[in-house]
Order: sequence, then C-alpha cells, then structure tokens
Amino acid sequence: MSMVNAFSREDFERLGEADKALIARREKVLGPAYRLFYEEPLHLVRGEGVFLYDATGEKYLDAYNNVASVGHCHPRVVEAITAQTAALNTHTRYLHEGIVDYAETLTATFPDALSQAMFTCTGSEANDLAVRIARFVTGGTGIIATELAYHGLTGAVAEFSPSLGESVTLGPHVRTVPAPDSYRHSPEEMMEKFGRDVEAAIADLKRHGIRPAILITDTIFSSDGIFAGPKGFLKPAVDAIHAAGGLFVADEVQPGFGRTGEAMWGFERHGVAPDMVTIGKPMGNGYPMAGIVLRPEVIAEFGPRARYFNTFGGNPVAAAAGKAVLDTIRIEGLQQNALEVGTYLMEGLRTLARSHPAIGDVRGSGLFVGVEIVSDPAAKQADAALTTRIVNGLRRRRVLISASGPRANVLKIRPPLVFSRENADMLLEALEDVLKTA
Repeated sequence: MSMVNAFSREDFERLGEADKALIARREKVLGPAYRLFYEEPLHLVRGEGVFLYDATGEKYLDAYNNVASVGHCHPRVVEAITAQTAALNTHTRYLHEGIVDYAETLTATFPDALSQAMFTCTGSEANDLAVRIARFVTGGTGIIATELAYHGLTGAVAEFSPSLGESVTLGPHVRTVPAPDSYRHSPEEMMEKFGRDVEAAIADLKRHGIRPAILITDTIFSSDGIFAGPKGFLKPAVDAIHAAGGLFVADEVQPGFGRTGEAMWGFERHGVAPDMVTIGKPMGNGYPMAGIVLRPEVIAEFGPRARYFNTFGGNPVAAAAGKAVLDTIRIEGLQQNALEVGTYLMEGLRTLARSHPAIGDVRGSGLFVGVEIVSDPAAKQADAALTTRIVNGLRRRRVLISASGPRANVLKIRPPLVFSRENADMLLEALEDVLKTA
C-alpha cells in the first residue's frame, strides 16, 4: 500500500537538474528508508487553505492532506500557536489552564462514557499507549487488526500495521482479518463476515494460548480501501471482542474530527461503544499532537500503578493548536461542509462513472472518498496500473490525491475540510481529463 504512489529510481532520470540535485542531497543525509510521492516529486514551499505552492510558484489543489484539516496555515491556528509559543511552552507536570480547557473541549465532542484524555505527540504513540493500557486491563496480549491496516511506526504498533510491507514482521500475538468490502459483498454478508472473521481470529489466539487484548480498526478502513458503509457493520465484531474479554480501540487518526460529515467521530456512525479512541494527524492542523480518549474505568487501575508522562504530549502550544482546530470546525461549520461537499463530490464521481467504466465503485462518507478503478467492471477486476496513471496524471494537472487498498486500485480522496464545491468541480474536471487519456 505505501508504495502505490511512490517515486522510484526509474523516475529519476526524467527530472530536471535542480530536483535531481535536491533528491541526491536528501538521500545522502536522510538515508534510504524515506519515500517521496509521485513519479515527479513535488518541491513545496507554501500552503494556504486547500492549495499548495511549489518552488516555481505553481499552485496545486490539495485533495489528499488531512493533517491540515482546517486548511493549510489557517490564521486562527497560526495565531494560537504563535501567541502561546511567545508566552510559555512546557510539560504537563505543571498546572496549566490551557491543557485542561482543551481536554474539556475535546472530550465534550465524544459520547459521555468517553470522558478522559491522555496526550501524545503522534498517532503511533497513541496506539502504543492504548496497547499498554489494554494489556494491563485485560491481562491479554492478543491483537486483531485488518489485513492492510496502518496504525503506526513504534516497535509495538508496527507489529500490527501490515501495510508497512512484508519486511516488517507481524507479531506472533497478532491476527489479521480481511477488511469489510462493500463492493464485493452485500451489506448483510459484509456485516456477518467481518464479525465471523473476528470471532475466528479470537478463537485462533486462544488455541495458541494467547488471551485477546484488543480489536483495533480504523473506522473507515483507510488503508484497506476505504469502506464507510453500511452504517452499523462494525457491531458484530465489537460484540465479539467484548464477549472474549478484550477491548475495542477505534483508531480515528484518519476519519476523526468531522471528516465523515455525518458524525464528529467515525465510530459514531456504527453505533458502537469503543473502550478507547486514538486520535492524531488533524488534531493540531500540522502541529504534532495526538492522544487517546477513553472510559475512566479503563484507566482507573493503570493510571496509579503505571505512571504515564510524555514530555511534549499535551504541552501548552499543542493545547492551543488543538483548541483552535476544534473552534474552527465549530465556527466555520466544517463538519456540515464535509457532509455537503462530500455528497456533491461523490455525486459528481458517480456521474463520471456512467461514461467511464474504469470507475467501478464510488464510496465514502463526507470528505473521505474512495474510487475503485477496474479493468473489467463485470468481474470487478482491479486495475492498479491505471490507478497509478490516474494519480500521476492528476499530479501533472496540479491536483493531488493518492491511492490505497490491497489491490492498489482505490483512489484515495481526503482533502482539507474547507474544500468547496468549486474545488470539487476542479477535481472532477481534472479527473475526467485524465480518464480520457490515461
């Protein structure tokens, strides 16, 4: 999955001398583990709203970056970060009203049962902490995740992030299950199958003497190909892990903060009750912050017996950034905007599908949209090569998206929440142009 849209050495010779020189410098000092997007990598120098600007001044429509969820360099967030940086930045072992204000504002967006927050710097750290807590509470170590999930990069979390590739070994305590697939299964089959697959994973863990600790899912299955509906399909799987004595962790790092339009948090669309929710990426609109929101009874014993401290997690500047993001979502009505513009965008994509059979399926919720690209609509045969051409063709037309899914054939469209109908029309026009020539 992570290589679907990556620059390769074969692309190097097609670049200009300035880009070649910068890539050579980058590789020399950063090493070989990093990746660049697109056959022609972007050299970005500025962002504003839904647009990014490269070193030559060219403007690109950003239909992919959910980190800057309220728009690149949003003035309210910039001002909050700047003012707090000029006043104080320290850690959570001192009293500071800002972090308490933020935690109160954040938890108020969740169901009442999820009323306490713990802060980290990254989503990886948040999921790592969730695993520590779950193991303490349940006495188990077993983890169930989907087959192409991405949950983070710490040693513990990489063991249940299969999207990192075959060279990153899954833990012996990890079981993976196929993600739900609304394109290839009916709603009833989809719900029943996912619940049954989780039950089978639980049984296999127990057969090997491993007590289940958590089922963790990204609630829109971002890396698995983006599956938003039907609403409620998660319930049998969540019921199964609870019946086995484990906890359900909703990973909201990608679908959270109003992106799905219908709800502030993706799990709410399914009517399930997580024990913990992990959050990150868009939380600070580019300022690194993340965390978990959880039921107090989950942390009641862990907290006093296994102290938690994170030097930068929950610092005053992070709290100021996070509060500004929540204020902006509320003041500018961005959850409703995600619903309305996302619906408009998906209608436009389905209109395109009527004249372009390569579009096999359009799915999503709010401003999180997946478009499945196929070579044979009747057989639903994935076309990864065409998907790659579309993503790079859009980049050449200065529109940025990416791709995901186990067959590398799902266009991943995930723009900032300030995306407008006009922006959606720009994307649709560019996509139609690419489909005619790809």
